[in-house]
Amino acid sequence: MEVENILHMNVGNGESSYAKNSFLQETAIRKTIPVLKHAIKDMMNLDIAFSKCFVIADLGCSTGTNTLLVASIVIDLVLELSKEDNRKARQFQLCLNDLFGNDFNAIFQSLPNFYANLKKEKGEYFGSCVVSATPGSFYGRLFQDESLHLVHSSYAVHWLSQVPEGIENNKANIYMAKTSPLNVFEAYQKQFHTDFKRFLQLRSEEIVTGGRLVLTFLGRSSADPTTDYGCRIFELLAQSLLDMAKEGQIEESFINSFSVPHYTPCEDEVSNVIYDEGSFSLDTLNVFQVNWDPYDTDYTNTKDSNELSLVHGKNTSKIVRAVTEPLLTSHFKNSINIELLFQRFGKQVAEDMAKKKTRHFNVVISLTRK
Repeated sequence: MEVENILHMNVGNGESSYAKNSFLQETAIRKTIPVLKHAIKDMMNLDIAFSKCFVIADLGCSTGTNTLLVASIVIDLVLELSKEDNRKARQFQLCLNDLFGNDFNAIFQSLPNFYANLKKEKGEYFGSCVVSATPGSFYGRLFQDESLHLVHSSYAVHWLSQVPEGIENNKANIYMAKTSPLNVFEAYQKQFHTDFKRFLQLRSEEIVTGGRLVLTFLGRSSADPTTDYGCRIFELLAQSLLDMAKEGQIEESFINSFSVPHYTPCEDEVSNVIYDEGSFSLDTLNVFQVNWDPYDTDYTNTKDSNELSLVHGKNTSKIVRAVTEPLLTSHFKNSINIELLFQRFGKQVAEDMAKKKTRHFNVVISLTRK
């Protein structure tokens, strides 16, 4: 699987598009605002944010309202802190990055309104903002040496550069699962360590000394890779595929040859790679949970009622479809009925939530370039 050429969110503005089904990602972005604010304030204390142009890069920006939401938040924070110090931030440059299949045209079409709102809302402390796009994998070089002040990425680093090698024996699974052989866990862990270390090495060349790197990604709550936080949602998707195979709607061999290029690390894995790579100091590492259905605000109950689970299952199915459909259609081609798959998946999720309410485990880190 050529991940770099295939991986992207569902394009457009239809019912199954990422633009219509990215409230989970928005929720995660908003929960990390305090970390962003602290990172920017530290940079201002070192005068890093007061160069002629403050350069921000958003890696894995995708498309939809979340893309420019990050820029708006960062600009607001810089201007807010500037006013507190009676200083004027001059110019901003926002560098948007994602893989080649990303719907950059939709982003460009939203820029006139974005620019107009900045001019209207920001007042005298605001100079100008220029937005540019740099398509390509963040597991390769993207920007010039020491050209960035702040690099942000949300819900992107848990995607791997490739499917791990040597996992052909992971039959009837599409990711790490409770039934996976030991070598599968080891292969996924190795691929994450390789990718994340390279990611840090490359960003260290692009970020100025004292600049910040703020990342939010899906993780898991313990070292055990079979925890529901780490693998349950893909176990349910695999079960939906297998049910279709049993009914003759898809060949099981297609399932056995499909693997998701994704990894949810535990906190120790993250910090160990950071220390091993050595270019950044770890300022903060926080965790938080978000319900699979972000519209579900109940964090008290450990399971759903049958009625609520159907609603949450349907919403969760839409979110997962918006993220995984391009991967699935690239592999299964016309042999799969995507509508039927995600109808089944929504029911699988609903049944699971009625028994146990699993949540996404999120890791947010703030790093300083040494």
